[in-house]
Amino acid sequence: MNEFKNFINGEFVTTSSGKTFENRNPVDNSLIGMVHEAGKPEVDAAVQAAKAAMKGPWGKMTQAQRIEMLNRVADRINERFDEFLDAECKDTGKPRKVASHIDIPRGAANFKAFSETLANHPTEAFKLDTPDGKGALNYGHRKPKGVIAVISPWNLPLLLMTFKVGPALACGNAVVVKPSEETPATATLLGEVMNECGVPPGVYNVVHGFGGNSAGAFLTANTDVDAITFTGETSTGETIMRAASVGLRNISMELGGKNPGIVFADCDMDKAIEGTMRSAFVNCGQVCLGTERVYVERPIFEAFVQRLKEGVENLKLGRPEDPEVDFGPLVSQEHKEKVLSYYNLAVEEGATVVVGGGIPDMGAELNAGAWVEPTIWTGLSDDARVVNEEIFGPCCHIRPFDTEEEVIELANDTQYGLAATIWTENSSRAVRVAEAMDVGLAWVNSWFLRDLRTAFGGAKESGIGREGGVHGLEFYTETKNVCIKL
Repeated sequence: MNEFKNFINGEFVTTSSGKTFENRNPVDNSLIGMVHEAGKPEVDAAVQAAKAAMKGPWGKMTQAQRIEMLNRVADRINERFDEFLDAECKDTGKPRKVASHIDIPRGAANFKAFSETLANHPTEAFKLDTPDGKGALNYGHRKPKGVIAVISPWNLPLLLMTFKVGPALACGNAVVVKPSEETPATATLLGEVMNECGVPPGVYNVVHGFGGNSAGAFLTANTDVDAITFTGETSTGETIMRAASVGLRNISMELGGKNPGIVFADCDMDKAIEGTMRSAFVNCGQVCLGTERVYVERPIFEAFVQRLKEGVENLKLGRPEDPEVDFGPLVSQEHKEKVLSYYNLAVEEGATVVVGGGIPDMGAELNAGAWVEPTIWTGLSDDARVVNEEIFGPCCHIRPFDTEEEVIELANDTQYGLAATIWTENSSRAVRVAEAMDVGLAWVNSWFLRDLRTAFGGAKESGIGREGGVHGLEFYTETKNVCIKL
């Protein structure tokens, strides 16, 4: 059985309280190991270690030295690829063929991509005329923000954690990571890699635990934390925002979504089906950017529903190590109960269950796992809770529409504004509709296609701020203006 300890100042440590909690495999509910829950003393020690690192060798390194070190981290993750893959699949239950193509390679690549992008971005400079005719020179100077609290989710644990840690470290900050209590393994394993690559103690710290009255609350309340970046539920984001208001600390948050997919009759049907299968069902639907509301133009509505149903029926459920498996369990028993409650609610609200809607029979060895059926509904009213509330499971509701104006209004009729997908072969319509979406990301004829140089974040209740590429500089650095009188 594994132990998942906190990683503070370059060392793995237990907790002064002795508190631990279980980490279970969602595939069969077997016990993976015990996680040491950080109390306030451990969280405060991690923050102080990060603060000290900023004044130590890390703060004195050149940008080139940091880039070289972070590139070594990326290479070492890839050298230990199988260990990271095994840890991620045990924590999440996701198929190995999915995690081996997305989670681990992209998680490693975040260190190289951001260190190279951010290192070479210029600041601004202006010459100012003055009454004496000699002028003044103004130039921008960026410095690390300081100690960054990284609170990362359980759906893509390594990838979304390094999406924050990579640019934070590339900009010269130190971090304290609070991974989800459901998925502690890869954040812990990364501590070993940091030591192997010579990253100074205190630069990367990990504290395990929960939200309220645990590591999450202790971390966000610590005013020596200079900024907080979070991915997760909107309600948790609101709690973090209140904590960050003490000391007026900066925040960046990617929160919930109820993302629409819009399928026009002039789409390439094969592309639209393949893309919607992924956006609704990949990672068991546990993707913030996933599609839970699908709007299909009426002439192709019946054909689309039938083909998506056939796609769902061809999904293979099973153990992550089976190379044929492309659909795993939900992350936990708790989340399973939440998703099943919405499955039941859909029926109560009058949905037609096209496919799924229950618990699959996985056999005696796996039935204790967090399994649910991939599910499609039709027939719900626009004000149904299932159509309006984020479920975060392998499900979608499909509704017909008649006009472009109608579907734009339907797609935007939500408190969320994270992402949208648009399927059409008409380029003018694609641009029109994409620009009309009240979201942070709009994909046309694709989904989850990410260029790390571009802005990432949500609108409305789906988030605050932007990360990715040079946009991360605004969050992970402080810019001062230096004015020199000539």
